[in-house]
Amino acid sequence: MNKHVVLYKKLSAPLMERLQAHAEVTLIDDPKTQEGLARLRDALPQADGLLGASLKLDAPLLDLAPRLKVVSSVSVGVDNYDIDDLTRRGILLTNTPDVLTETTADTGFALIMATARRVVELATMVRNGQWTQNIGPTHFGSDVHGKTLGIVGMGRIGEAVAQRGHFGFGMPVLYHSHSPKPAVEARFNAQYRSLDALLQEADFVCLTVPLTAETEGLIGAEQFARMRPETIFINIARGKVVDEQAMIHALQTGQIRAAGLDVFEREPLQADSPLLQLDNVVATPHMGSATHETREAMARCAVDNLLAALAGERPKDLVNPSAWKNT
Repeated sequence: MNKHVVLYKKLSAPLMERLQAHAEVTLIDDPKTQEGLARLRDALPQADGLLGASLKLDAPLLDLAPRLKVVSSVSVGVDNYDIDDLTRRGILLTNTPDVLTETTADTGFALIMATARRVVELATMVRNGQWTQNIGPTHFGSDVHGKTLGIVGMGRIGEAVAQRGHFGFGMPVLYHSHSPKPAVEARFNAQYRSLDALLQEADFVCLTVPLTAETEGLIGAEQFARMRPETIFINIARGKVVDEQAMIHALQTGQIRAAGLDVFEREPLQADSPLLQLDNVVATPHMGSATHETREAMARCAVDNLLAALAGERPKDLVNPSAWKNT
């Protein structure tokens, strides 16, 4: 019996040809529309594999897919999936954790630079014809080199941000994670801190943690109160790691200096969000991995994971190993 794969993400021609050489493929252009969701529901009973991103696969959808063996997510984050439910059903979940590390760290440092030097605000001033004399102290930014970089979550992306800060900008690196990491400390001369201590000491606080039950709402009013008026806050993790209203208050009242944000509690960011009215906010559209090279590499990784699982092999990037044991 031929394998049947349902895509809810378009692939490049070479990747589509490769997939079609191994399976029958149904492409759902936009499963979030009513028509797309109906097509997805019709296709699920025949699906051996799913490949895509940004779709919440809940129990009613999975109930329609009795043949499903693998869900290959084109993402690092897997907060759209009930991992325990997938494991109980014996469905493998894979992601693409390695290929976007450097690109996302680039995005984090772009936000650090843009917020510190007020790049967006001042570029808008020039574009609007408001640059009529040499800028003075009211438009000055702050240095990045030599400032203290605090990283909350020292995984792959956190390490890549630390590398840029330590080697590129001579920044002392503080970090907070589940436990100290001696290799990271040796490589970057980094120092472990409790979360409270990091928030009090760092000039830049950069979030790189995944969204989990433990990290949801990790940074709220109490945490912003521990930061200094000079602190610049960077979020390249997930929007729900932060209490957005508490962050807005901290920015409006000068509790912190500025924020560079690539993720938000609700995406896309609503047009009436107070964040869009603040000059000390640089907001980008969840673009952390959004380069041609990285998105193609992510899709290639997802196809590799999918085809390995359908061939009965253990995928390289398996999120729920317990499901593999049950197959």
